[in-house]
Amino acid sequence: MEPLSSDARAILGLELPTDPRWVDLAALSLAEILTDHAWCEQKAAITCITILQRNSDRAAVVEALAPIVTEEWGHFRLVLAELKKRGLQLGRQRKDDYVNRLLTFAQKGGSHDDRFLDHLLMMALIEARSCERFKRLSEGLDDPQLRKFYRRFMESEAGHYALFIELAETHVPKEKVRERWGEWLAFEAALMKELPVRGDRIH
Repeated sequence: MEPLSSDARAILGLELPTDPRWVDLAALSLAEILTDHAWCEQKAAITCITILQRNSDRAAVVEALAPIVTEEWGHFRLVLAELKKRGLQLGRQRKDDYVNRLLTFAQKGGSHDDRFLDHLLMMALIEARSCERFKRLSEGLDDPQLRKFYRRFMESEAGHYALFIELAETHVPKEKVRERWGEWLAFEAALMKELPVRGDRIH
């Protein structure tokens, strides 16, 4: 795989880039990629609601994530509109092997703060990888309208990634956040090497 640019590494922290073949495969499977994208936005909204429910005593979390729920649901509707405009149907939600593998790395026991930290860092990682993939689409697709469409999503995901990291550092010592974030990045890089390159999935 090509090395991750220094800018992308600095901004997103990702240790391994997406295989460049992915965007070519995605271009051949627009109905599937848009469907999977729609469901990713829907799941992001639901996950933010879950974090809110479990941490309603943390004012900063409530204040930060309440508008993100609305934004993610708005993104879901935007992708639905794009499908409709292209005469495509929303397909069925399918198992997300990438996210399911990340879940195996999240702490199940320990303190509430430890689980809270992992929840935020996993969301930050998903947003970072989504941002990187949307960047691929915004630069590699032949369709000018879709390139613009995905540029907008790329910028949004970058902001969400930064927000989840900021929330973690607000509630957990920064040294602990950075140490655990490094572990997440290493795990995700190894995972990316194992997963097949599929053009019908965002992750």
